[in-house]
Amino acid sequence: MQIPEVHIPALFDLPVSWLGLGVLGFLTVAIIAGLIFRASSTNPKYLDACDLVIQSVVTWWLICALFCLTIFAGIHTSMIIFTLITFIALREYVILIPTPRADRRMCFWTFFLFTILQYFLLYIKWQGFMIVIPVYAFLVIPAVIAFSGDAEDFLDRASRIQWGLMICVYCLSSAPALLILNIPGYGDNNEKLLLFLLIVALLGDLLQDRLSKLGDHYIAKHMNKDMTWEGFMGGAACSAVIGAALWWMTPFSISAAMGMALAIGLMAITGRLVISAIKRDRDIAEYEEIIQVPNNMLDRVAPLMFAAPVFFHIVRFFYATKL
Repeated sequence: MQIPEVHIPALFDLPVSWLGLGVLGFLTVAIIAGLIFRASSTNPKYLDACDLVIQSVVTWWLICALFCLTIFAGIHTSMIIFTLITFIALREYVILIPTPRADRRMCFWTFFLFTILQYFLLYIKWQGFMIVIPVYAFLVIPAVIAFSGDAEDFLDRASRIQWGLMICVYCLSSAPALLILNIPGYGDNNEKLLLFLLIVALLGDLLQDRLSKLGDHYIAKHMNKDMTWEGFMGGAACSAVIGAALWWMTPFSISAAMGMALAIGLMAITGRLVISAIKRDRDIAEYEEIIQVPNNMLDRVAPLMFAAPVFFHIVRFFYATKL
């Protein structure tokens, strides 16, 4: 009698376990060092730098906790976790954008309906989740506004709602969507793909931020005063190296893993720049005062907003079978 293959969660996979311990050790050392330097320094510039390091490390702790919950709770509970993250990001986005009183109720029901529908389709593993927002939300939103009879700022109002759905729902849902792909020869190890995405995107973004301090060629200083071309290229290159080093936890070859990681790194940094542009357009100081949190959920998930859908679709088209 053939013994059925038992899937071992990635957390108990020895190489992944060592990687996890290394990441946790790095986080522990980084946050202790940040707290020590902050306590011993009086220079406002260094205090701000220490605060940024500590906030970045806190983000990593949250991501590690999310990954562990995904492993132990399973794919369905992970959908709930990402749904909650999406709703928090949407709430901040709605506060960020100007919304006429007549559109607030429509925004609520539109965001609520399509968010739940998107993750429900992922829950049942139906491939319609890839078109429900780019196609049907794209048609429904302007139609509802048109039937309301109010044509003032029609294009702006429709695009604001559609843009929120795309970046906060469609893009973020592409991360847990990796868990439902069927990749021949890879088994039930898709959580490793999610871990690969998170490590490359977030670590590449963190290194970009640090390397940008060494450069003086700003990409768009009026939008993000901390992002330089040196940091952009250096962060992307570091992402590629990290991806090549982690090829063993993916179904890719070393060269393919490096190419995937390069794409993730470029998109992660681009997502950060786009969120900075949105916040700058809406007056970042006023926004942070309203949100009452200096580093909000949109900042936390910005590296995933562009990286997750690009990575998901590359894997789906070139490595996975039909859903």
